[in-house]
Amino acid sequence: MARVLVVEDDQFVRSALIRHLTEAAHAVRSVGTALEALREVAQVGFDVVILDLGLPDLDGSEALKMLRGITDVPVIIATARDDEAEIVRLLNDGADDYLTKPFSVEHLSARMSAVLRRSRATAAGAEPPSRLIQVGGLSIDPLRRQAELDGVTLDLTRREFDLLAFLAGRPGVVVPRKELLAEVWQQSYGDDQTIDVHLSWLRRKLGETAAKPRYLHTLRGVGVKLEPPQ
Repeated sequence: MARVLVVEDDQFVRSALIRHLTEAAHAVRSVGTALEALREVAQVGFDVVILDLGLPDLDGSEALKMLRGITDVPVIIATARDDEAEIVRLLNDGADDYLTKPFSVEHLSARMSAVLRRSRATAAGAEPPSRLIQVGGLSIDPLRRQAELDGVTLDLTRREFDLLAFLAGRPGVVVPRKELLAEVWQQSYGDDQTIDVHLSWLRRKLGETAAKPRYLHTLRGVGVKLEPPQ
């Protein structure tokens, strides 16, 4: 059972989510505005927040930033917007996952389960390996969760760091996308766009592009590998 906060102003959608989550034995609270959501999160300990973007008082993306200022609770964005640039921005602003409306209750359940597994593993104190990973000019410290390129600290989001560290721990090995979803996102299935978005932003921070890769190489239809520049 998880303690879930549903932030949704559409009464029909809100009722459907509450009914489904309650039937799945979760403890559910719901609000219809961003300010109510912030108040609830500040007062109640939740395991996951399902956040709609089209709220009446404050855009959900702004609410996400404010939530991240007071809590690390996992946040799943529920949105009718499918613009890639906005999805990237939301992930970089701290969203743990997103769903594009309309979505099935089965899809929501799968995403929730994946997010909760990651959150509980972290809470259980699963400690990353302490050894320093060195690949070319890349230096990655899993314990401190810091990465440097040629001596310059990289400003990475949590998921960007996880992706980089996972690939760097297997230099020269082509990692299938399915394995990346399972190991980095803790999902048995998902949208390849999630991986592509993070790879794109990671490449930008490494000073490279998909057309002119230095460290990150994508093999179409096979997977992704990280290796030092030739």
